[in-house]
Amino acid sequence: MAKEVAVIVGVGSGLSAALARACAQRDMTVVLAARNIDKLSELAAETDARLISCDAVDRRQVDALFRVVGEIAVPSLVVYNASYRTRGTVVELDPVEVERSVAVTALGGFHVAQAAVRQMLPVGRGSILFTGASASVKGYAQSAPFAMGKFALRGLAQSMARELAPKGLHVAHFVIDGGISRGPEDPRRGRGADGLLEPAAIAETYLHVHAQPRSAWTWEVELRPWVESF
Repeated sequence: MAKEVAVIVGVGSGLSAALARACAQRDMTVVLAARNIDKLSELAAETDARLISCDAVDRRQVDALFRVVGEIAVPSLVVYNASYRTRGTVVELDPVEVERSVAVTALGGFHVAQAAVRQMLPVGRGSILFTGASASVKGYAQSAPFAMGKFALRGLAQSMARELAPKGLHVAHFVIDGGISRGPEDPRRGRGADGLLEPAAIAETYLHVHAQPRSAWTWEVELRPWVESF
C-alpha cells in the first residue's frame, strides 16, 4: 500500500514541527511548506520531508506547491497552520498590516484548501485541517486583525465541512485556546504542570481526528490546558 502523504503549510518550530514528526512516525510521506524554508533543514532531515518554499497568499505559489505534491500522490492530509498577527488600537492600526494579517490567516487558507480539494475530490477521501485560536470565537482588544482572520478561517472550515463531508472529504477546525509551549526553558512555565499546550499533544489530536471513522467525524475541536479559563 502506498504511503499517505501529509502536507503542512506554514511550518515553524512549534506545532507544525510536532505534526511533521508525528506524521513521519506513522510512516507518512511529509511535505513541508513555508515562506522561509532555510530554517527547516534540520526538521526536514529528521522527518525525511520534502521542503517547498511557498507564500500561501500567492495563488501561483500554492498551485506550484500542489503540482509537486500531485507528482508524489494525492495528499491524504493537508494542514493549514499559517497566520500573521499585528496588534494595535483600531485608530492606530496600519491598514496594510491588517490586510496582510487577514490574507495570511484566511485567504491563504482558502488557496491551500481549494488546491487540496481539487486533488482529493476525484478519489473521495482525505483530511483538511485548519489551525484556529481562541480568537476564532472571541475577539480581544487591540487584536482585531487576528480575530478577523481567524473568524474567517473558521467560517471557511465550517462551510467546507458541510459541503465536502458527503463527498468523502473530512474538514476540521481546531480552536487552540492557550499558550503553546516553546520548550523546557519557556518562561511561561510558571503556570504550573501542564499549564501550556504541548505541541506533541496537539499533534496527536490532529492525527486522531484525521484517522476518525467517517461514521463519527468531528468538524471542530477545542484544545486548552486544564488550568486555562474559558
